[in-house]
Amino acid sequence: MLDFVDFLTTKVNNLIKQGARSRMSDKEFLEREIARWKNSPQRLLQIKGYLYYESEHDILARKRTMIGEGGKLEIVENLPNNRLIDNQYAKMVNQKANYLLGQPFVVEGENTQYVELLKEVFGKRFMKTLKNGGKAALNAGIAWLYPYYNEMGKLDFRLFPGYEILPFWKDSEHTILDFAVRLYLVEGYEGITPKIYEKVEIYDLQGIHRFYLEGSRLVPDISTEEEEYESSYVTVMDKEGIAIGLNWEKIPLIPLKCNEQEIPLIKKVKTLQDGINMMLSDFENIMQEDSRNTILVIKNYDGTDLGEFRRNLATFGAVKVRYDGDTKGGVETLEITVNAENYKSILEIFKKALIENAMGYDAKDDRLSGNPNQMNIQSMYSDIDLDANEMETEFQAAFEEILWFVNVHFANMGQGEFEKEKIEIIFNRDILINETEVIENCQKSVGILSDETIIGQHPWIDDPKRELKRLEKQQEKEQEEFEQQQGYNPFQTERQQEKAGKQQGKAPIKKEVGSDSEGKEG
Repeated sequence: MLDFVDFLTTKVNNLIKQGARSRMSDKEFLEREIARWKNSPQRLLQIKGYLYYESEHDILARKRTMIGEGGKLEIVENLPNNRLIDNQYAKMVNQKANYLLGQPFVVEGENTQYVELLKEVFGKRFMKTLKNGGKAALNAGIAWLYPYYNEMGKLDFRLFPGYEILPFWKDSEHTILDFAVRLYLVEGYEGITPKIYEKVEIYDLQGIHRFYLEGSRLVPDISTEEEEYESSYVTVMDKEGIAIGLNWEKIPLIPLKCNEQEIPLIKKVKTLQDGINMMLSDFENIMQEDSRNTILVIKNYDGTDLGEFRRNLATFGAVKVRYDGDTKGGVETLEITVNAENYKSILEIFKKALIENAMGYDAKDDRLSGNPNQMNIQSMYSDIDLDANEMETEFQAAFEEILWFVNVHFANMGQGEFEKEKIEIIFNRDILINETEVIENCQKSVGILSDETIIGQHPWIDDPKRELKRLEKQQEKEQEEFEQQQGYNPFQTERQQEKAGKQQGKAPIKKEVGSDSEGKEG
């Protein structure tokens, strides 16, 4: 039933867009779509995710208030107004991104030539971009990789944050991209006055179309060196030195999603993060309000202005009161006690709830005390592991798109046709383990499992195949040393072997008649 509803909704939306385009030009359609998306709640939440990651939280705009006349809140300027931030959200983003993408991934396949070519493309620079893409996807729900050729003519990938891209999908599952709009800010000058320009790039199968926003209108950007606002994705030079523009057969924007629904992590934990900041700030405010921790009861005060009374108390530490016959003056106190344990308990509840809602793990968990076994560790990692499974599924799908562009690049460079080659991308999750227990299990598996499988499970090994080659070389070296100790060398002549045998008290090595070696017998 839901599939039918999604299909019907998509159909209706397509009809609405087609109808809108039939009554307005493509340019007008894009202007309206950009204006609607620019300040949409979805995009503002994506921006909020990046701001919270960079410790730009809502608490920074907080004002102290009090109940004034008529029961309305009024801003108070003379009270402590601390704005403390304990950025647990950024900690969760780093934790989840590094758990799945912190370790180098492994490329495996039957075609060794293809695997080596892929390792050149997916070098350390790409792995860094991919890990940053994981953080960007968690902050905004989605991020984008843009394949392009750098100044050296090599295939490279650039990362676009989710709030810069307005995608137009062909399907409701958001798997096939029709075209996309990129909106980003550029600093410049208007005369000698600094100005922020809103640039717009439209990506479709015909190339890139460049504009800038003037209010809500799209104006062609002819400020580039080529004085062209439309260009191809790739430019090559022919034999005569003439530039030729080439385009990909797909839109060169690859989505990196943290989940199928493209929900930013900030949406799940923002209120809890705000609560943590509020509790810390309120606690420090109360601790700094030393003169207000005590309610003063004033009797027969020599003066009527309470502001003057507070000022004298703060300045001189003394209070002047009047004593008239039977009317006694004085100051009594009503003390308000601040229970720090209450704040501590609430903070612990908030932090634990934030970790659970973010599906992370607590590195200070009680299950890690003493000598934890592997079952306790896996229990602690269960939530983040489940969430990483979903994120890995989305990133594996993204790798299919990445490999399509890489394979086209290999074909164009004459390095081979690898479109039908099967390849496997294996993510190495950065999980805490009990190394002693795992190594013991590996030792017990010798003779039951293959060496490659055992080495692949060893906690000290990142690349099993490379380790197997090292082990093979080590065994060959040990064999050579053993043979040299025994006096045998296959490269020695028969006389050299006989001499070596006499020196070691061994019988000479004899060969049959008809041997082609030196010292023939017969």
